[in-house]
Amino acid sequence: MNRAGPGLLFRDILRGDDTQIDAVVQVIIAVQPDVLLLQSFDYDFERQALKAFAALLGKQGKEYPYLFALRPNTGLQTGIDMNGDGRSGQPEDGQGYGRFSGQGGMALLSVFPILETEVRDFASFLWRDLPEALMPEVEGKPFPSEEAQQVQRLSSVAHWDVPIELSNSQTLHLFAYHATPPVFDGPEDRNGRRNHDETAFWQHYLDGALPERKTEAPFVILGDANLDPLDGDGRHAALSSLLKHHRIQDPAPTSAGGADAARKQSGVNDAHRGDPALDTVDWPDFTGRPGNLRVDYVLPSADLRVADSGVFWPLDDTLVTDASRHRLVWVDLEF
Repeated sequence: MNRAGPGLLFRDILRGDDTQIDAVVQVIIAVQPDVLLLQSFDYDFERQALKAFAALLGKQGKEYPYLFALRPNTGLQTGIDMNGDGRSGQPEDGQGYGRFSGQGGMALLSVFPILETEVRDFASFLWRDLPEALMPEVEGKPFPSEEAQQVQRLSSVAHWDVPIELSNSQTLHLFAYHATPPVFDGPEDRNGRRNHDETAFWQHYLDGALPERKTEAPFVILGDANLDPLDGDGRHAALSSLLKHHRIQDPAPTSAGGADAARKQSGVNDAHRGDPALDTVDWPDFTGRPGNLRVDYVLPSADLRVADSGVFWPLDDTLVTDASRHRLVWVDLEF
């Protein structure tokens, strides 16, 4: 739900005739999540687009009284050439890719109170400050420059620790993020390295390797890692390690639609090692594209009881195709 310019998402929501927005609403109504993380949702300072979208859901019978969004790194210009093409001021030269500040941010909707005063926003955390950071180099020199690496933030969108208060007065922490795609770069593998480290951040957070750590259980890591643990481009080590972390459980949500879509398509999907029922995104299956992959995750802490999980991808996939390439991943938890 990102648009080509500021305010256009808000405009499209108010118009009420946007096929994609309507499809997203219908997917959410079908799943009925109590806590929902939206990815690639344009940010505006007063959260007008988010409020308007929540109102649409309310008209369909799903009320979200608590909304949350912060300014993401997307489109936040640095004034520096950040990708080594000799220019500055381009979408690639922001702290995260964006044609305007806030394009493709994140948003949370919740039926439970969001404890905003206790939120920890790591959007300004510098990439170079991550333990064992995979900073890109070319011929032994920082890429694209030492100046760029001095200011480069880790989050291409954001990393949040958002606590919510459940009905039993227990607090659940939501660790939310959206990693950059590990492609669209050169042999320095800048995006691939950054994608790896954006997921590695959570393992360091859980292990106490970052300052001012607050990781009281229970928690849920949720977001778009833009990486499959087995297939497609990217550096898989950090994600594979996170999925096996002793403080995390992987419910491995599946869908019949994902498995069916992989069977119907020939090409790169045939070479995948992962179970296609786990796929969460439907990328075109032709030369130069990765095919269908598992890139979106909801990972509860190990002390929580998972009642059920799934990927909303029905066999008749017209609705979800209209909504997004990505599919909604859900997990039911019991407290």
